[in-house]
Amino acid sequence: MDIVEQLSAEFKLKKEYSQNIVNLLDEGCTIPFIARYRKEMHGSCDDQILREFADRLTYLRNLQKRKDEVENSIKEQEKWSDELEIALKNAKTLTEVEDIYRPYKPKRKTRASVAIAKGLEPLADLIMEQKVSLEELNSNAESFVNEEKEVKSVEEAIAGAKDIIAERISDDAELRKTLRQTIVDFAQIHTNLLEKEGSEVYEMYADHTEPVKNIPSHRVLAINRGEKEECLKVEIVLDEQIALNEIEKSYIIENSSLKSLMQEIIADSYKRLLFPSLENECRTNLTDVANEQAIKMFEVNLKPLLLQAPLKNNIIMGFDPGYRMGCKVAIIDTHGEVLDTTVVYPTPPFNKTEESLEKLKALVEKDKVDIVAVGNGTASKESEIFICELIKQVNRPLNYAMVNEAGASVYSASKLGAEEFPDFDVNLRSAVSIARRLADPMAELIKIDVKSIGVGQYQHDMPQNRLTEVLTGVVEDCVNSVGVDLNSASPSLLSYVSGLNSSIAKNIVEYRKEINHFDSREQLLKVKKLGPKAYEQCAGFLRITDGNNVLDNTAVHPESYQSAQKLLKLFNLTDEDVKNNNLETLSSLVKLKGEEKVAKEIGVGVPTLIDMVKELTKPGRDIREDMPKPVLRAELLSLENLKEGMIIKGTVRNVIDFGAFVDIGVHQDGLVHISQISNKFIKHPSDVLKVGQQLNVKVLSVDVAKKRIQLTIKDCPQD
Repeated sequence: MDIVEQLSAEFKLKKEYSQNIVNLLDEGCTIPFIARYRKEMHGSCDDQILREFADRLTYLRNLQKRKDEVENSIKEQEKWSDELEIALKNAKTLTEVEDIYRPYKPKRKTRASVAIAKGLEPLADLIMEQKVSLEELNSNAESFVNEEKEVKSVEEAIAGAKDIIAERISDDAELRKTLRQTIVDFAQIHTNLLEKEGSEVYEMYADHTEPVKNIPSHRVLAINRGEKEECLKVEIVLDEQIALNEIEKSYIIENSSLKSLMQEIIADSYKRLLFPSLENECRTNLTDVANEQAIKMFEVNLKPLLLQAPLKNNIIMGFDPGYRMGCKVAIIDTHGEVLDTTVVYPTPPFNKTEESLEKLKALVEKDKVDIVAVGNGTASKESEIFICELIKQVNRPLNYAMVNEAGASVYSASKLGAEEFPDFDVNLRSAVSIARRLADPMAELIKIDVKSIGVGQYQHDMPQNRLTEVLTGVVEDCVNSVGVDLNSASPSLLSYVSGLNSSIAKNIVEYRKEINHFDSREQLLKVKKLGPKAYEQCAGFLRITDGNNVLDNTAVHPESYQSAQKLLKLFNLTDEDVKNNNLETLSSLVKLKGEEKVAKEIGVGVPTLIDMVKELTKPGRDIREDMPKPVLRAELLSLENLKEGMIIKGTVRNVIDFGAFVDIGVHQDGLVHISQISNKFIKHPSDVLKVGQQLNVKVLSVDVAKKRIQLTIKDCPQD
């Protein structure tokens, strides 16, 4: 198959573009680099499309490789035919290829293989022809009775032949395809609750039945977990006669004299071989689809989370709530450096509220704290009450924000946490992480295993390699779309830059310490193990805010510096104009002269020209500045204070298949069910909502005992 041609059709791209993308990937170019700096070569595809393209390319190459392996194997058995060649050529999936190969695949010892070894295949052929009567069949079977081959009777000979036919039916590629679809169309998934401690969690799945084709992904994952925990028994149920009718249509000849015998063989093949195999396939396919959907939700949620607006130029106090171990406090400056740390005990069992207030009031005044970042974990409610009291008592403007602390403990106990703060107690590292999450969410969150960030569902049940692959791709895209300050970035952040890895990232930081400060991107070429290819891939994504070349503070790639200078010269502009943000008119000047004409004059494509103009107009611009800022509060809202009908501003924390969880300023996030998101039909909550989005929600109900809040967006006026 022509893979490039197929990719072009699937992605609706010119064949030239598809070939270029394939070539770039094969050359070792990264997705962020291709997306940003090779737009002319692929028609300005975004990074998401390019990742899907790369995934599909890998699949199709693996498919072709498997086809070649199957062809060679069958040819070695001297069983190759024109029919097999056509079937293999037309196979579109790995499943289809394996179905074709199934009859020729070396098998472990089976009842059919034993019968074949006894020489009973000709008898099986005779039965399948269905041209003889039962009496004639018995008569023919006598010639297969052979003590040496352990065929002691006519009955044994026919039984062995039946086993051969049953396996042939089971190995029939077209039949398996038909029955596979039959299961999708007509089968149901049925669950029973098992008597076991903890099984009450799965009470809703007691004697539960629903169609295979309709079961949502999150329920598949819930059922799988229940089965794994031995709380549920799960089975696929299909009306047997539907399947048998399908098989009989293919294997029973009209007016067959051996109809009853063939029906017996078909029933055995279905019950013993076909259905168990197809049931496993069905469960596997349901799980695969559910996993991909769950991973997709991680992807959808993670991107806006990483791209949350940073709170720059603020002194932030990180407050990690706790009981017995106290509340850990860390204050960071505008660069994220730690100014002070302490531990206070305003919560039970100590309740040293006054002492804690006095200690923190002194620190707030000393360090001129602007915002308190309160972790939303254990003891967060009591901590929030305490911080509200602190705000009332200090003599300077002070607000607080609740911060999702998912994964903070993972970071604090990690090797990276120990390297960053070797002298800090583990718990104090958590407080620093909480503060930094508010100051610069992306820079801090990338230090944490993405699976621990808490923006999805069933993350620990996912295929971990696939989950890591997808989420790492999201992090890479976010980091590279924002850009990284070469003179302040941590090794963790640098490792996600296009063309770099953790080893080179550490080498960059080591070299930065040697020279004290990067003055130009070109200095990167002096970093150990950072060669020309890595430089090509990474340079455009690294920023130097106060370097020798103003272009080093933009996303203009060094390979285009000459073109950028030509552009400035064309309109009588200088580097000083770029530094002083005096290029507001550049875009209109380019359009007036004609984008194609200007692009040709400076030697770049139109997409590169457009990007260049944007960068020169706003050098060093952070795309996150356009994102909504975190909600800052000065007063407490408790669960008990919530009343039905109240309209409150909230922030979307997590989007899942059946709705979204919204932070409304109390300890417990409220649920907006998918049915409460819009008056119009929506396929999925992510079609309307995204993590970090701020909106007004109305309280539908509050269950204080169960700590459940039901919210609605429908008919709720938005700002």
